[in-house]
Amino acid sequence: MAHSSIVGAFDEDQVSRLTGLSRNQLRTWNRTGFIRPEFSSEHTTRGPFSYIYSFKDLLKLRVLNQLRNTHGVPMSELRRVEGELAEMGDERWTSQKLWVANRKVIFSEPESNKKREIVSRQFVVEIALEVVTTDARKAIDELNRRTSVDVGKITKKKHVHSSKHVFSGTRIPVLAIIGYLNAGYNDRDILDRYPSLAAADIDAARNWRDEAA
Repeated sequence: MAHSSIVGAFDEDQVSRLTGLSRNQLRTWNRTGFIRPEFSSEHTTRGPFSYIYSFKDLLKLRVLNQLRNTHGVPMSELRRVEGELAEMGDERWTSQKLWVANRKVIFSEPESNKKREIVSRQFVVEIALEVVTTDARKAIDELNRRTSVDVGKITKKKHVHSSKHVFSGTRIPVLAIIGYLNAGYNDRDILDRYPSLAAADIDAARNWRDEAA
């Protein structure tokens, strides 16, 4: 086929510049049969136009450059991925969004729209960050929830802050709040730092300090 009739034809040097792959990588992949150019000369393999890559080749190689040279995906993984994607059609390389996790290539399975490793076929668990954040806040609220009986009460429990006095229903040392009071902090400043406490707790700490003086 004449070169002029090839739409979107690229020689080795052009492909190297456009993909970021070295000429050595291109030649190695061609020689080992991993990725071969779509067109090759019938007469010589040494001239500047010995191998001609199509636009489809170019797009595929740009993806491979990202996977191999940017994200460090091993060649063994890439070869297996190439085989799997080839079974689904070469357009998968260019039409399918790919991800990399732990140097494994992942794609969105067309049938289920779930993400899975291409080679192992194991599905990837997706965690919604908003859900994680919301659940964590709920858990913290539950942990810090106090009854009305606890508010304003000071207690001492074994193994809680080395058995020092804390506010009932919390692990907040009374001495920590007294330290703020002695430093001149007002009640609002202290409650901003310890939102699980109440004004009655600050009063209890103040009274406890005064009685101990």
